[in-house]
Amino acid sequence: MSIKAIVNGQVFTMAGPVYKPGVVLIEGDKIAAVGAAEAVAIPPSAEIIDAAGAYVFPGFIDAHCHVGIYEEIYQVEGDDVNEMTDPATPHLRALDAINPEDVGFKDCLAGGVTTVVVGPGSGNVIGGEMVALKTWGQVVDEMLIRPVGLKVAFGENPKKVYGAQKRTPSTRMGTAAILRENLVKAANYLAKEDKERDLKLEALARVLKGEMPLRAHAHRADDIATAIRIAREFGVKIVIEHCTEGHKIADWLARQQVAAIVGPVITSRAKVELKDKTPETAKILHNAGVPVALMTDAPVIPANYLNLSAALVAREGLEPMQALAAITSRAAEIVGIADRVGTLEAGKDADMVIWDRFPLELEARPLKIFIEGRVT
Repeated sequence: MSIKAIVNGQVFTMAGPVYKPGVVLIEGDKIAAVGAAEAVAIPPSAEIIDAAGAYVFPGFIDAHCHVGIYEEIYQVEGDDVNEMTDPATPHLRALDAINPEDVGFKDCLAGGVTTVVVGPGSGNVIGGEMVALKTWGQVVDEMLIRPVGLKVAFGENPKKVYGAQKRTPSTRMGTAAILRENLVKAANYLAKEDKERDLKLEALARVLKGEMPLRAHAHRADDIATAIRIAREFGVKIVIEHCTEGHKIADWLARQQVAAIVGPVITSRAKVELKDKTPETAKILHNAGVPVALMTDAPVIPANYLNLSAALVAREGLEPMQALAAITSRAAEIVGIADRVGTLEAGKDADMVIWDRFPLELEARPLKIFIEGRVT
């Protein structure tokens, strides 16, 4: 088993301690030890990686994107993000459409992003299963961490797609009705003792059983409220994605005990739902007590701008280490992968980045990137 020791750098574990200087000991694909330079014994056989003058952080996590499933270069051939032929497609799995050769994965590595959450788009009311995966590999099955939620969408997108086809939903009422109708079908399916397999209802049943959350695309405050209302009706977990107007109802969201994945931060007001967009949303939500992660929605915003997104929310008042938590430790907790990634702790995946300067600085660049102990 290969052993590597990163030495002499400032080590930000994102689990509390900062070691100046520190040591990160890697054995195979896992972190074996992290600590102050004098506290970690380095085996004589270890490969020494000198990080003097540099900053060592966990690999960043883009908590919502479409890398690999929505290829920005091949806008027809590589566009597999929305199956807009049926508003309820819970049985779709993003994993089946992700191309590891998408240039978006190179963007991820250029920005120190070692984990992404990839999902279907928001054209359908129920879009399908989202997955967390590493950003380096040749076969997506080997990059996979685990499925992390069922994508659902509120607001203008489903209305636009199906209203143009003269089909339901053409209103917000129709969107909510379709989601409720399918959750009821899944509940009835679960109650049956003798049943034939139904892939759509099996996928929804996982949500009803608490095995994964709904991950709800919702920009406007009223759409956010509708998403949470339906989740409460059926007793299921939910995470709000985008949460563009979350700042308007931050205290209420905190009382609902839901998390928000905010962004993309670096974007224009390209549609009516973004008219009240502000980079202060993450700060306002965090200050109210709402757990917050950040996203790029790549390729909407290239994934290599994730650290700049964190820098922008820090500029608007979110404390810098909280902004970094939103793309490391807290992102991992919200997504449900904190047992594997998000902090530098013994036993976790050896995913980390050596930065030439503090990563919220505009000029910051990764010097070395490790994914499961391999230099990418």
